[in-house]
Amino acid sequence: MLDSIFHIYYLVGFISGSAIRFWYGRKYRQDRMTIFRTEGLAVGLLASLWGVAILLPLLYTYTDWLSFADYYMPAWTGFIGMGVFTTAIWLLWRSHYDLGRNWSATVEIKDSQTLVTAGVFRHIRHPMYAAHILWGIAQVLLIHNWLAGLASLVVMILLYLLRIPREEQIMLEQFGDDYRRYMSRTGRIIPRFGR
Repeated sequence: MLDSIFHIYYLVGFISGSAIRFWYGRKYRQDRMTIFRTEGLAVGLLASLWGVAILLPLLYTYTDWLSFADYYMPAWTGFIGMGVFTTAIWLLWRSHYDLGRNWSATVEIKDSQTLVTAGVFRHIRHPMYAAHILWGIAQVLLIHNWLAGLASLVVMILLYLLRIPREEQIMLEQFGDDYRRYMSRTGRIIPRFGR
């Protein structure tokens, strides 16, 4: 019974997160880029795999194809997963909201790009990555299957490791000392408070 509740919660969170990405992607897609850095084959493949990884729980929930990879977790971990997932979806929304026209799904600088240091960006430089890593952790706690539960977290960590250095280099090139100062007072994916 509780597993069904956790699966439904995952589905609601998945729809909410997808709606946020769709809304902001559609709202700001007309902005023209001045600098576009190719992502590379590895990053492109990982991004595609991440898409598959967040869909695996739907396959797991509605078929028995992945049941061979089930694992046991106490029911209380699912409630923690619900809290983590709620935080992830809020952080995903707030990141998009605070970035506004500066948001892009790819590593790029736009014509009117500004350095956003307000809202959630006051404490954390990459809150969207933090949101997706939290999403992956929640998925492990809500979907008790080695493939459907763990895939998103593994792929997102690899994607984070490949993309963050490139993104930070582009920001340093664009904003120079302003970005260096910003880096010194914020956390990469773990918020830094009090500085």
